[in-house]
Amino acid sequence: MRTTKLGRALAVAALALSATGGAALAGSESGNFMVRVQGTVVDPDSSASVRAGGVPLAGADAEVSTEVIPTATLTYFFNRNLAIELFCCFAQFDAKGKGAIAGTDLGDFWVFPPALTLQYHFDSVGGWKPYVGAGVQYIHFFNEGRSTLPGSPRIDLDDALGFTLQAGVDIPIGGGWYLNADVKKTWIDTDASWDSNIGRITAGVDIDPWIFSLGVGYRFDIGDVFGSRYEAAVLK
Repeated sequence: MRTTKLGRALAVAALALSATGGAALAGSESGNFMVRVQGTVVDPDSSASVRAGGVPLAGADAEVSTEVIPTATLTYFFNRNLAIELFCCFAQFDAKGKGAIAGTDLGDFWVFPPALTLQYHFDSVGGWKPYVGAGVQYIHFFNEGRSTLPGSPRIDLDDALGFTLQAGVDIPIGGGWYLNADVKKTWIDTDASWDSNIGRITAGVDIDPWIFSLGVGYRFDIGDVFGSRYEAAVLK
C-alpha cells in the first residue's frame, strides 16, 4: 500500500515539474535556481507524555502515523557550492494511543510544515552532486479532528518550530534535469490537548520525523523566467 502511495506521489510530482520545466525555458547545470518535485515518506519517531487533570497517566503513550505525500522544493544557489532551500507540502496524519491507552483514536489533523535549510553542495563526484544542509522546520496544525476519548473532543495542537539536518544527492540526466534523493531529520515537539467529559487531557508530543524523498529536479537561470528585467549571474 505504501509503495502504491509513493508511486502516485511521484506521478503527481512529475506532472507538476513538467509544467514548471516548460515555463522555465532553457535548463542549465550551472543555473542559479532549481525546482524539485518528489514523492516523500514522512515517518515520525513519535512519543508522548500524557496527563489527565495534570496527573501523569502511567504507561500512556501516543504515536503519529507514517504517510506518503507529494512534496516540492525551491532552491536558490548563491554560488557553485552554497544554496538555500525551501521544502514544503500539505499532509494529513492520524494520532493513536499506545501503551495504557492503546486502541484510542486521538484524532486526525492536517499540517503545513515548511522547512528552510542552508546547504553546501560538494563538487561533482563521478557525475553525482551530493549536498548537506541544516536549518529549521515550522509546523502549522489545522483541521484537527475528533477523538474517541470520552465526549469525542477534538485534538488541539500548538504550532511548533524545530531543528532540521539534511543530506542528499542530485544526479544530472541532461538538459538541466536531475534525479534527486534526499533525507531529512527534524527534532520538533508540540503540546496536544483534549477537553473530554472526564476533564482536560494534555500531552507533550515529540514528533521528530524522518523525511525520505525521491524525485526529479529542473535547474535553470531565474533570469530566463523574468527576461531582461533580471540578469542572472552564471555560477562558476
